[in-house]
Amino acid sequence: MSGAARVTIYTSAFCPYCVWAKRLLEQKDNVVIDEIRIDQEPAQADVMVERAGGRTTVPQIFIGDHHIGGYDDMAALDRAGRLDPLLTQVASADG
Repeated sequence: MSGAARVTIYTSAFCPYCVWAKRLLEQKDNVVIDEIRIDQEPAQADVMVERAGGRTTVPQIFIGDHHIGGYDDMAALDRAGRLDPLLTQVASADG
């Protein structure tokens, strides 16, 4: 989907923060979510930790190549009015 912000989210089963993060992203326009379940793909956990600068908890969220952090970090960006502009910027760069 061109013109959409591609968001990669590393998740696992039974993670309420993962569910909340996906719900928040699904409310946004022009977002494509690539979910990687590290409980189903254990090798991806090492990739996530490296990409996330050593963070081992889920979710770990990347908007384009920008590491956002976890759900609390993304929700704080949204409350501050900075999430939508970032999504738009990444969508414009990718599209």
